[in-house]
Amino acid sequence: MGFTNSRGGVLPVSKTKSSSDSAFDFSDSSSPLATQIASEHRRREALEARTVPAPEKTRYFTISNQKGGVGKTTTTVNLAAALAKGGLNVLVIDIDPQGNASTALGIEHHSEVDSIYDVLINDLPLSDVVATCPDLPTLQVAPATIHLAGAEIELVSLVAREQRLQRALDDYARTRQCEGLPRLDYVFIDCPPSLGLLTVNAFVAAREVLIPIQCEYYALEGLSQLLKNIEMIQKHLNSKLTVSTILLTMYDGRTKLAAQVANEVREHFPEQVLNAVIPRSVRISEAPSYQQTVITYDPNSTGALSYTEAAYEMAERGA
Repeated sequence: MGFTNSRGGVLPVSKTKSSSDSAFDFSDSSSPLATQIASEHRRREALEARTVPAPEKTRYFTISNQKGGVGKTTTTVNLAAALAKGGLNVLVIDIDPQGNASTALGIEHHSEVDSIYDVLINDLPLSDVVATCPDLPTLQVAPATIHLAGAEIELVSLVAREQRLQRALDDYARTRQCEGLPRLDYVFIDCPPSLGLLTVNAFVAAREVLIPIQCEYYALEGLSQLLKNIEMIQKHLNSKLTVSTILLTMYDGRTKLAAQVANEVREHFPEQVLNAVIPRSVRISEAPSYQQTVITYDPNSTGALSYTEAAYEMAERGA
């Protein structure tokens, strides 16, 4: 049986696949593309079979690295989105004056919007500035505005300048309880790449530090200074602060250098480094231009799978 063409001939029709056949043969490993598709299929199935555990109490994370361009904001928003998509209640605090985390989560942050600046400088309640991510109803965001650029100077003369974010978060937790809202499971604070009063506020408010490390030549440059700064915070301002998590980002499996950097970081920090690794990904880079995280922009991409694996592993370690 076939279809008649314009000349009256019959075009053969190939044999119809049974319903049990798949568009891809996931057992075929004859090409790199087939291997990648099969791997991603297995990873996706494994994630679908897992549930993300809720912590016993709210976990407060500061995502910090004094080196710029290591995927700090990208890590913040995608881990938060993965956990929120898994059903947990998450709050992202954007204290970077550039406001990139606010952009990626689809939150308005122009100069007329009440923001974390008003919380830190003008004592506005955090509940008055928090907005809900349009893609994820359990993800709340305290946006940053350009006013934060001058906050470092304005904070100098204020009373208890290092504890202002911590007090605002404590008040917000009490407000949620009084209003009958569910307890926050995670709070992520996205910092600027410097050790000013904004970052100090983040360290004082947090209990854990997550450090994204780029899998490139200068990966460990500046890390020793960051650890010294954290020790200083521990000694003088927040004895409960710990470096609990290190995430390897921008991993390029085609280069020996990436593997060498990853091995070196794992040797130095065997307990803190997650097994999940974030690859270089076009989708991860594209997502913010659509005011989304890669978790919602392309949930089946390698980048989304990697960040979801990292989020689940981090949650399971702390459960």
